[in-house]
Amino acid sequence: MISISTLKKIGLFAGGVLFGTAGVKVLASKDAKKVYTNCTAAALRAKDCVMKTATTVQENAEDILAEAQQINDKRAAEEAAAVQEDENKGAKDLTEENA
Repeated sequence: MISISTLKKIGLFAGGVLFGTAGVKVLASKDAKKVYTNCTAAALRAKDCVMKTATTVQENAEDILAEAQQINDKRAAEEAAAVQEDENKGAKDLTEENA
């Protein structure tokens, strides 16, 4: 005689096979294909939006970098001019002392 646990196992296996077969049919249907297509289209739109945002952020970062380099170049030029002015002042003081 077949035990109850064996019948349960056979029933679960048969149910799984039936559910799996029905699931495959549902997943391969035309309606499911429409859902997959719409989801893929939405994902592509989202990707485009993210890429536009990334491009904008990158352009802003490049602008910030260029402005920062200009600020540093200006500061370096001012410091060089100040050092040269100090050297000229020191040379002028030495010339006056020797005279």
